[in-house]
Amino acid sequence: MSKNFQKIVLFLLDFVTINLAYIIYYNIRVYSGLFTVIIVPDLLSTMLIMYFYWLFWFMFVGMYREWFAFSRFDEMNVLFKVTFIGVIALFIAIFWDDYLVGESNAQRFLIFLYWIILLGTVGLGRLILRSLQRRLLIKGIGRRNAVIIGFNKKANDMHDKILEHRELGIDVIGYITLDKNNIGKSYNNVMTIATIDEMENIINTYNIKEVIIALEYRKDENEMLMIISKCDYKNVGIKIVPDLYDIISGSARMTHIYGFPLIDVFPQIMPVWAEKVKRMIDIASAIAILVLSAPICFLTAIAIKLESKGPILFKQERSGLNGKPFMMYKFRSMRQDAEAKTGPVWAKKNDPRVTKVGKFIRKVRIDEIPQMINVLKGEMSLVGPRPERPVFVEKFAQEIPLYKKRLKVRPGVTGWAQVNHKYDETIEDVKMKLKYDLFYIENMSIRMDIKIMFKTAITMLFGKGHFS
Repeated sequence: MSKNFQKIVLFLLDFVTINLAYIIYYNIRVYSGLFTVIIVPDLLSTMLIMYFYWLFWFMFVGMYREWFAFSRFDEMNVLFKVTFIGVIALFIAIFWDDYLVGESNAQRFLIFLYWIILLGTVGLGRLILRSLQRRLLIKGIGRRNAVIIGFNKKANDMHDKILEHRELGIDVIGYITLDKNNIGKSYNNVMTIATIDEMENIINTYNIKEVIIALEYRKDENEMLMIISKCDYKNVGIKIVPDLYDIISGSARMTHIYGFPLIDVFPQIMPVWAEKVKRMIDIASAIAILVLSAPICFLTAIAIKLESKGPILFKQERSGLNGKPFMMYKFRSMRQDAEAKTGPVWAKKNDPRVTKVGKFIRKVRIDEIPQMINVLKGEMSLVGPRPERPVFVEKFAQEIPLYKKRLKVRPGVTGWAQVNHKYDETIEDVKMKLKYDLFYIENMSIRMDIKIMFKTAITMLFGKGHFS
């Protein structure tokens, strides 16, 4: 079953169950004789309004994401929470309307009867669908190919667990080893088929969707970093079988396969609803900053034009989300021909190419204001890893493992690295900032974004940090 087909089925199922809930409620409310009816609302129009209301909530919290080996309990938990919040919002709206017209109607509490019916119809529909999907996985439909990295007891135990639970929908097609001497060895009739040097070819050839790393990774840390780097942009899930220290200390984010702990490598930590809130904050903030800073921008434009020849705005190609290039806007702070003789050069502290006006607007971050245009266009966020030029992305990716992981999220005007580390002067500074960026990606949240924006304001006041 394709992802699109699964989503279409889920949309149709919710359309039926959400509308069914309202039809049941409508008949109880209007025709049961249990409640006083003053005005009979139109069934069709009200039913469609309620459907689109719940469709918005379901999409907002990400209830139409791809489902794979997903806990039915977790899905019911999300459904309970989102419908409860949604019905509370409806109750407040009804209460407010009654207040405005000066009425006191105890029957407004019937909205909670509707909630129970809705929870029952939608929940039952989704449970039936998920149970059917599990049956199909067990019968071999919609399964995913996987490889296990490593050939040891840890890897074999993980393999046993996968074979024991076919409802996971995972088929281990082979082992990948660090040791060439293990090639040809087998476990559970599955062969060791390659070394990690051939891993990218194996992923493409066998349509691998899951990579499970089962190395003695206190000893094999460098190999593990190389493996994760090779899986970049291969559309595969990466999971690591943890060691005892990680389990006891709780130092890593865990998922579980029937009691067997696994570390998700760079999972999507931020829920869909939080992503949408983050985007709304970006848009609202960008508009506010552009409007409020209009007089400052006007004066800055005049100052730039009077001091040196060239355009007011500086445009430069940067690597955005998933490596997609975009043109980033800034107020020009350097001479027009800054790279005419040298070609692309990494900016540095006290750069002689910076003009007098440029030095001032950089210090107080006025040069960053035009990036609000990039934020409105969806090319950047207020908070995220700073976008780098493609030529340097490729250069750093060759020298620093996992550097391209920064491209997994939308780049930002400011970020955790910018408020915690000094200006980039050496490759070691880039490595240090990468650690901060990866920490941010692993812990993305609205709360953390607010914290970074607050620290950015402090950074701007004292003229520290690096935002170029």
